Order: sequence, then structure tokens, then C-alpha cells
Amino acid sequence: MQRRDVVILGSTGSIGTQALDLVRANPDRFRVVGLTAGGSNPDLFAQQVEEFAPAVHGLGEEASVDVAAHPCDVVLNGITGAVGLRPTLAALDAGSTLALANKESLIMGGPLVLDRAAPGQLVPVDSEHSAIAQCLRGGARDEVRRLVLTASGGPFRGRTREQLADVTVADALAHPTWAMGPVITINSATLVNKGLEVIEAHLLFGVPFEEIEVVVHPTSVVHSMVEFHDGSTLVQASPPTMRIPIAMGLAWPDRVPDAAPSVDWTRPETWEFFPLDDEAFPAVSLAREAGGVGGTAPCVYNAANEVAVDAFRGGNLPFVRIVDVVAEVLRSHDVPSEQDLSLDDVLGADAWAREEALRVIACTP
Repeated sequence: MQRRDVVILGSTGSIGTQALDLVRANPDRFRVVGLTAGGSNPDLFAQQVEEFAPAVHGLGEEASVDVAAHPCDVVLNGITGAVGLRPTLAALDAGSTLALANKESLIMGGPLVLDRAAPGQLVPVDSEHSAIAQCLRGGARDEVRRLVLTASGGPFRGRTREQLADVTVADALAHPTWAMGPVITINSATLVNKGLEVIEAHLLFGVPFEEIEVVVHPTSVVHSMVEFHDGSTLVQASPPTMRIPIAMGLAWPDRVPDAAPSVDWTRPETWEFFPLDDEAFPAVSLAREAGGVGGTAPCVYNAANEVAVDAFRGGNLPFVRIVDVVAEVLRSHDVPSEQDLSLDDVLGADAWAREEALRVIACTP
């Protein structure tokens, strides 16, 4: 099997460091030719550059755009947030396979990103969408009845909205099954992350929103499911880990042996599933609304949330108000009537939503 040249964007984050672990374990399959990071951990980045000696590397958003366009087989976009959009477009325009962990760029760009992607060029790295992509190998698209995304429910599963009033940042960062960066961990606590994933599933797989369901699965062993119209359901299961979807992203459509431990079937295992509480956690239903409107609405959903999460982390917004802020900003947004989004349209909506979110937060008692 020919060794693949890979570029890793966001190399010092959770996705990036795990990807580099996989490269270390499989030097015959992968070679790092490019690395970038945001700059929050320059010492680690310097160590990575020294160890892997990539042809190109750099810190910051502009470096990520440039390095994403470097000739290679696979670009893994492990950047967090809206700053991942321009590197995503650069990788697609360069013709590399894009292993996409930066869901925000797809949420923001939507059709803009999909129009740039050739068939098979975009490979999902989110565990849920990787699971769906794997399950879809078991049947044709016209045989699919619905996609079922699983959600752990986060650290506050079972609480009412009233019981969330005094949640602290430390509480929100105490995820019961996943070890992730702070932003995605808080997004998982509010279930905004699952709302983003619903929009992402719609865009990646071309499935209508009414055929995408979310169920709560506390142990996070089942990463998602595909139900077919004959009543069969295919499940992708493994202990909670991002190493399998990262490995799938780097090697797609092949698998990497021993990428992560498998389920120990000699031990008792119970899989429980519960309905989503939309009253206490309205982020998913709000995402469906934004996705249904389309245009720049998903971009606004994402941008307003990023600002609200920053405010919560800084002690300037209660936890329960994060999704409220997103809803208020969406209500104020006028979606452009034109069907073809430009990059300027997307970036303009992103900037407007951030300013509007700051205004809403400033008015919060």
C-alpha cells in the first residue's frame, strides 16, 4: 500500500495530537508533509515540527490556508471554529482529500463547500458521521429510511432547564465519556454540537432533516446508526475514541489495523437509548430550523454560539443563556434571497452574527 502524504491543520489540539500518534504508529502508511496550529501551544508545535520535519509549517490562520494548499494526498482539518473555513476551501481547491473534523466550516459554507468538493473528496472525521459513512457501505442510498445520530447527553443529561441555572464552567467541562477541547466540550453540554452535527449530516449525505433523528446514548459506544427501509439497522460501535474516525479519515476507504481498542464482548454490555429533551436542550431543534432556512442561517447559528460560549467561559453569560442568545440572533437575521452563496456572503454573515451576539449578551441582565 502506497504511503500517503498528509497535512495536519490544528496539530496541537485533540484531533491533531491523536492523528500524529497514528502517524507514529504507522510510518509505512503516512508521512507528515505539513503542520499548522493556532499558536496557543508554541512549545508543543516546535517539538512536532522537529520530530516530523514537515516540508511546510506555520502558526495562525493564514499559515493554515497556505499549508492546506500544499501538494499532498490528505489534509486533516482539525481546527476548531469558523477559522477553519478558508483552509477547508484551500484544501478542496488544491484537489487533496479533505478529512474534515472542522464541522464549522461545512456548517458555515454549506453549498459553497460542497460545490468545491469533487465526489469522494470530502471524508467526515466526526465520530457520528464517520459511523454513518461506514454504515452506508451496507446499502444503497435509496434504501435508507433515516439516519440516527447518537448523543451522550453530556454532563447534564436528565436535568431540567431550572436545574441548569447555576452551572459553572467547570461543570460544563466535565464530560462523562469524551476528552475534547473546551469549546466542543461546552457545545456538547448545551447539545449545540449535536445541532451542528444534524446540519452536517444533512449536507454530507443529502438526507432531509425529517429523516435525521437524534437519540441519547449515555455510554457513547454506538457512534451512530443507519436504518434501512426493510427494517434493518446497521450500527457502528467502539469504545469512545476519536482514533478510529481519524484513521478512517486519513486512510479512507481503507482501515488502519489496531487504530484503537475494540469493544470487549466477553464483558456484560448494555446499550441504552433515550429520547432527546428538547425543552431543556433546545439547541438541536433550533439547528433544524436554521438548517431548514438554509443560506447563511447555519453560519449565524455557529457564529452566535461561538461568541456566547466565549462569554460563558469568561463569566459574562449564564449557561442556560447560551442557546437563548443563538436563538435571538437568528431571529434578527435576514437571510439573503440569492441562492448562490459567495465566500463574502458567508464571512459577512459570520461577522454580523458575532456583533449581534455581543449586543444581545450586553443586554443580558
